[in-house]
Amino acid sequence: MERPAWAPRSIDISVPSVSRIYDFYLGGSHNFEVDREAARKAMEFMPGLPKIMQANRAFMRRAVRFAAGEGITQFLDIGSGIPTFGNVHEVAQAAAPGARVVYVDHDPVAVAHSQAVLEGNEDVEVIAADLRKPQEILSSPQLERLIDLNRPVALLLVAILHFVEDADDPYGAVAELREALAPGSLLILTHASYEGIPLPAERAEGVVDVYKDIRNPLIMRSREAIARFFEGYDMVEPGLVPMPHWRPESAPEDEDPYAFSGFAGVGRTA
Repeated sequence: MERPAWAPRSIDISVPSVSRIYDFYLGGSHNFEVDREAARKAMEFMPGLPKIMQANRAFMRRAVRFAAGEGITQFLDIGSGIPTFGNVHEVAQAAAPGARVVYVDHDPVAVAHSQAVLEGNEDVEVIAADLRKPQEILSSPQLERLIDLNRPVALLLVAILHFVEDADDPYGAVAELREALAPGSLLILTHASYEGIPLPAERAEGVVDVYKDIRNPLIMRSREAIARFFEGYDMVEPGLVPMPHWRPESAPEDEDPYAFSGFAGVGRTA
């Protein structure tokens, strides 16, 4: 397999990557055949996966514009993946010129490509770090250069927590990040769930098995379990809802049925 110029030498391009599979769902070009093969296997069980990812990104853009409208100019996106058109820095800086964005990911391809795409943008940094180790993120020089934790921050955990198993204490990690944020900060979150998927749960489990096979377990939590991530936050209206129902810009009834899979919400620290 020929290694493209954008793929760091340090990565094994024969192993599928969650961020590159996500890139494939979104129609991106920074993925390998091994990623496309895994994505196609998952789509055999749930053909609407690309629609779910599109709804996820659409929610993210609405939430970032909401945050900018609330006067927030600092954004911390953990599990950011591979930048594609309309990513956080583009939306935030269009809505609030001078907005500062820090992307965090533990996938070397996502980090390397982010650095290449963002070169020359002094208001954006990229950190190679893991959500499960919040202090590594909070103490990094890149974050300290751009983010003032004494002022409100929009923390994005978009389509990332469902890849963190309970044994790794995702609730503890989210709470540790919350404790570092100033009052008035926002948590912007999406999470996969069996609730809302227009398929029997047994069929949707086939997707979970595909991710398990590539050693990236997909944890489908209930709405109640997802709501626990917002402990310590006041929910912004309309609360924790299917993605198309969060402050829609077009009629939700026009959305593909798969877009309603999983939940999205925004919370504000007191």
